[in-house]
Amino acid sequence: MTLLLNILWFILGGFAAGFAWLLGGLVLAVTIVGLPWSAAAFRIGVFAFAPFGSRIVDRRLITGYEDLGTGSLGVILNVVWFLFAGWYIALAHVLIGVAQCVTIIGIPFGVQHFKLAVIALAPVGKSVVPA
Repeated sequence: MTLLLNILWFILGGFAAGFAWLLGGLVLAVTIVGLPWSAAAFRIGVFAFAPFGSRIVDRRLITGYEDLGTGSLGVILNVVWFLFAGWYIALAHVLIGVAQCVTIIGIPFGVQHFKLAVIALAPVGKSVVPA
């Protein structure tokens, strides 16, 4: 079922969402200042192509220890991200998710946009794992 939902997601808008995140990650990587956030944008982009069957978790829960993205530097990077990009990207995902939840058929796709909104708020120090 997740394969079918991922195929429908990809065709009906997942490609656009994933491509936008990858393009944003590329722009961040080209500007040296945005380099700390580019890996997170690429991670979200790959997740946005096929979000069914995956979930977002704190990387500290996976590895068992803190690294640069999960420690105090990660908090600072997430605050800067939230102020300059995260809140309005998350707002866009929430609005799209609400619009898709209007119909019963669109509810699973709306839920995926809500997951994208959560990771868009603070992407540094997060990982995508199978559900």
